[in-house]
Amino acid sequence: MSGIALATPYLDTDADQLSFTLGRPAHEALAVRDLTIGGTEVQLRLLGASHQVFAGPVRETVACLPGVAGGLPAAAEQDFDDWAYRFTAEVGLFAPAEFSARVARIRSLAEDHPRALHGVFPGSPEAVTALTVERQGPGLSWQTWHTYPQSRRIVATHTRLEAR
Repeated sequence: MSGIALATPYLDTDADQLSFTLGRPAHEALAVRDLTIGGTEVQLRLLGASHQVFAGPVRETVACLPGVAGGLPAAAEQDFDDWAYRFTAEVGLFAPAEFSARVARIRSLAEDHPRALHGVFPGSPEAVTALTVERQGPGLSWQTWHTYPQSRRIVATHTRLEAR
């Protein structure tokens, strides 16, 4: 799926402003992709303040949220009924050429992936939020990337949701 040229500026202006929450209601989305993977309903949501993924019992939000302190955990785990959930996040700082190369790889991966959603924010072709999801054994896994050209930082998250 090719990238969506977004007409609104992104709200999170640096990786440190992102927060992680579970169970939040749907926020206004700039783009949504509904999928069914292995019998599980999945919704990828691209926000002006990053992303939401709704999959089975999980409502994951990684975004700049009013009233929620910024800063992502390196890892988080939670059980949901018959599901085990694990989230990890990394923030990388890159030299200009390496940042550009990584953003190009992220965009290419998202464009070639059959279950992806990604948007390019105005002002820079390197201001990207991308999400991919796939079936993995008895569950799902999804990855997201949030790129910040002004600071050359990339936030990468990986989530695993496994039926028990």
